[in-house]
Amino acid sequence: MGESRSEPRQEKGTRPVIEDYVRVESPTEARNPRTTQIDRVPTLAVLELINDEDQQVAGAVRAVLPRLAVAVDLAVRALREGHRVHYVGAGTSGRLGVLDAAELPPTFAVPDGWFVTHAAGGPTALLRAIEGAEDDEEAGAAEIAESVVAGDVVVGLAASGRTPYVVGALRAARRLGAATVLVTANPSAVVGGEVDVFVAVDTGPEVVAGSTRMKAGTAQKLILNAFSTAVMVRMGRTYSNLMVDLMATNAKLRGRMLEILGEATGEDQQTCARALTDAGGELKTALVSVLGGVVPEVARAALERADGHVHAALADVRRV
Repeated sequence: MGESRSEPRQEKGTRPVIEDYVRVESPTEARNPRTTQIDRVPTLAVLELINDEDQQVAGAVRAVLPRLAVAVDLAVRALREGHRVHYVGAGTSGRLGVLDAAELPPTFAVPDGWFVTHAAGGPTALLRAIEGAEDDEEAGAAEIAESVVAGDVVVGLAASGRTPYVVGALRAARRLGAATVLVTANPSAVVGGEVDVFVAVDTGPEVVAGSTRMKAGTAQKLILNAFSTAVMVRMGRTYSNLMVDLMATNAKLRGRMLEILGEATGEDQQTCARALTDAGGELKTALVSVLGGVVPEVARAALERADGHVHAALADVRRV
């Protein structure tokens, strides 16, 4: 990664010709030779050009899965030891981090504080751009200094790999003894050499040059989906590929709990409803109770001993 900075130029009696700026050298900023005619083709052709570029994203993500696996294992270890995972980003990256973290509690009953988000500019920036927020390296460092401790994992999200807010956060996290991860679309990002895990997804130039909400953003969404889901699987928040730790916060989810219990046990809806009621609405407890042939109290105790892993809890009750 390379960049050059220019200072404001002021002519006498006029406003500055241009503000202080940075020229970023990243694949995401390059002009895409395949889409130079995008403004001169029919609507369907525009969509086809976009879709053709999107086809490249999944393969680019697959290429970095070995590095992502390292990040997953770091996060699992941190959570098991009572620490937290932090997402740090600006603009699209920050919004994607918030989105991923927000979806984890209803899906996996993730406790408050397991995943913490830090978006440049704060909550307001999630709805509209806050001018200059991403350029404040000190703000990123200060945000981390207030909430990160040794043993935590800090995941920086930056398409260009050089967002000052994210860089400041990662450097502060490293000083504090936290593990650091950078997810970027710039394989040449200099800060990649400073983090514990460098996940550089080479999505290349965007359909519209520099519009990183497109391929780079899609890659980040895929990465975050995979990262957090893998963490939850390793933490025992699924049984097979079933969500057994979801929070039934509405009628649809209560119906889903019944379907999951029926799918996992082969029992009819009436039996599953009774098991869930006896288990106080705890799907995992009901599952171990039905499959293990034990009362909910025994199932619940086995789950506690097994740190929430259903297979281990079943092995426990079946030994008794």
